[in-house]
Amino acid sequence: MYKIAEAIVVEGRYDKNTLSQIVDAAIIETSGFGVFNDREKQKLIRRLAEKRGLIVFTDSDGAGFVIRSFIKSCVPPQYLKHAYIPDIEGKEKRKSKASKEGKLGVEGMSPEIIINALRRAGATIEGEDTPQTARISKADMYAKGLSGKPDSSQKRRELMKKLELPEKMSADALLQVLNVLMTREDFLNL
Repeated sequence: MYKIAEAIVVEGRYDKNTLSQIVDAAIIETSGFGVFNDREKQKLIRRLAEKRGLIVFTDSDGAGFVIRSFIKSCVPPQYLKHAYIPDIEGKEKRKSKASKEGKLGVEGMSPEIIINALRRAGATIEGEDTPQTARISKADMYAKGLSGKPDSSQKRRELMKKLELPEKMSADALLQVLNVLMTREDFLNL
């Protein structure tokens, strides 16, 4: 069991159940899109974020990114970290068929993938050093052709696939994750 200092927000109870078997942390579920109209839950999420920091850990499908964006609009960015699961095709054991996009969600991930995603997000795990926070800039992304050029989106998709990140990440989200995964020097040597 890994003890995580930050609170973790997930989409639903099955995601919460999966995480609670792997990590010791405050885990809050959004009830999917239910968080959009639940002012009390929004307030709780903000309070936890300000007190402990918050890791947003949603599925890598369209709905997960909508929920992630909503939480980003509710919580100041200095309190947020984002954990991303890779795009893995399949269906969860409890379901009779795959999701609309055919990808596994947080609940379908192995413990190793979940812990690695939390580490890449910069989670504070008891007994482990905090990852480096070297800054890769938007200018670095441009220089590497990952933004602002005609083929930038294709290059980002190739990089995200290589790094086992979800395909729907924006350039800004990718930049944030790259700053957790590697130093600026490592990035420039890609």
